[in-house]
Amino acid sequence: MNASSKQAGFTLIEMMVVVVVIALLGGMVGPTLFKKVQQAEETRIAQDIRTVESALKFYRLDNYRYPSQSQGIDALITQPTGNGAAKWNGPYLESLPLDPWGEPYKYANPGTHGKDVEVFTLGVDNLVGGEGSDKDWGNWNIK
Repeated sequence: MNASSKQAGFTLIEMMVVVVVIALLGGMVGPTLFKKVQQAEETRIAQDIRTVESALKFYRLDNYRYPSQSQGIDALITQPTGNGAAKWNGPYLESLPLDPWGEPYKYANPGTHGKDVEVFTLGVDNLVGGEGSDKDWGNWNIK
């Protein structure tokens, strides 16, 4: 058989070696990438909660108290009806931020974690508790 009639190409073994190398690289890069995504979520949540907390403090300065539980953080955008917001000088925010998963932040007055009021998200699962992206983040545990 002469050299011109020999077929050129990759063997099955060569292809398997390439696939294994790509899988190993993916295994090393994947966890680092997911850790960065979680850090970005935590940073965004912390910034959003601090923004809402600052607006709540301005609300309190004008009205001598935080919005009630029934008024919620919507009181930062639109003036609540009834007693307690006669000196409302808002809006205190242009719009209410959403958590990284598109859900509105939750509000509790009075707080249950040692804060007067709490602003928090329940994470991607929207259930109390959890780890990683399911973890509950609020003004009591942000950095």
